[in-house]
Amino acid sequence: MTFTAPHQTAYERNAPDVRVVEAALKPSRHAVFWLEEAGVSEHYPTLDAAVDADLTVVGGGYLGLWTAVLAKRRNPAQRVVLLEAETIGWAASGRNGGFCEASITHGEENGRSRWPDEYDLLERMGLENLDAMEADVRDLGIECQWERTGTLTAAVEQHQLPWLGDDALSRAEVTSMINSPLFLGGAVDRDGCALVQPARLAKELARIATESGVTIFEHSAVTRLDSTTSGRTTVVTNRSTVTTDRVVLATNVFRSLLWQNRLMTVPVYDYVLMTEPLSQEQLASIGWEGRQGLADMANQFHYSRLTADNRILYGGYDAVYHFGKKLSAAREDRPETFTTLASHLLATFPQLEGVTVSHRWAGAIDTCTQFAAFYGLARRGRVAYAAGFTGLGVGATRFAAEVLLDLLSGTSTPRTELQMVRKRPLPFPPEPAAAAGINLTRWALDRADHREGNRNAFLRTLDAMGLGFDS
Repeated sequence: MTFTAPHQTAYERNAPDVRVVEAALKPSRHAVFWLEEAGVSEHYPTLDAAVDADLTVVGGGYLGLWTAVLAKRRNPAQRVVLLEAETIGWAASGRNGGFCEASITHGEENGRSRWPDEYDLLERMGLENLDAMEADVRDLGIECQWERTGTLTAAVEQHQLPWLGDDALSRAEVTSMINSPLFLGGAVDRDGCALVQPARLAKELARIATESGVTIFEHSAVTRLDSTTSGRTTVVTNRSTVTTDRVVLATNVFRSLLWQNRLMTVPVYDYVLMTEPLSQEQLASIGWEGRQGLADMANQFHYSRLTADNRILYGGYDAVYHFGKKLSAAREDRPETFTTLASHLLATFPQLEGVTVSHRWAGAIDTCTQFAAFYGLARRGRVAYAAGFTGLGVGATRFAAEVLLDLLSGTSTPRTELQMVRKRPLPFPPEPAAAAGINLTRWALDRADHREGNRNAFLRTLDAMGLGFDS
């Protein structure tokens, strides 16, 4: 294939004056808007004395919380303990974009390429899971600013228009929905996504769990799992232990307690801006009356949405991996990325010149080589795990919780028979190969965006090996 000469992307061709970008960012604080807006959460005790449980969940994010809630729903009499190393929802579950998507395969293209024989079933299961989650929000009184708005995917380059498919919207149709000079066409998924306030969702799931009889401990980091002579497991924390029949590991981006999973995921940092609330005039200038989630079609894609008080959340594009899988709060404040995001936001909506950014933050995504969660059992079927949600865990973690409980039950179900559940993806190589491969992939994806979507030999090789990624 002959590549065209590099060209600027739409965001670069329409970049605002740097002084406008600087003015927008100047008042911003490095803080997570969602966690602040949710207010002070319930404080849970630290585990400081040995306890006994039927099921112990390690991790207080969405996967751990849904597992605890659904376990008590299946069997209210069982003793369920949840252990969190920090505080409930403080990591990815409290700082993501708040898109709750039906997809459990990271989109149709990824799903069809990896699980072609069962993709239609996976799509149906994903929609059923989102419907069930919506019913839980309603029936359990979960106050998380739930909006089943769907999504608009916008083409911002001419070469992206054919990717929209047969149901593509014209430029005029897209502009009537969300007014941006960058949008050349688009496609709408009206039912496959809801918006949530993610920190409120985590906080509310913890409330539902405790009301169901789950015992939650915070600041109780698990250091190892020991097998007992009686066939049970001792979960060892920094201060005490839980002796339990079954364990669910819901640690996602953090280092696995199982050696066989240490190379299965890598942490990739994603960055986000939040504006101040838009004025009525500013909001009218962009439309967005349907309040859809919004994404573009670039390899290094952007996502954005409105909040309950009409701020714009704007994130994506610059996913960053650090050598050695390093996780650090210092990685979360990256001025060059926030400057780029602010420039792209104002290129998308130049009519918002003068808008200011109130919050900027980042979080680490647990990425695996299939870009959707993998599952498994360990320790003779007594320990279940899932990880690798790759940024789409808000909805998929509820489905994963059902899978893990099915696996621990030892009973075959339609979920446990899925190829996605039964087959592990390839691990990442150790360093320095991991950093070299990941950063080469990131460079190649950026190169494709600058060459009218044409993927180079490296990306085509990854595609042929089943390791390719397209947003």
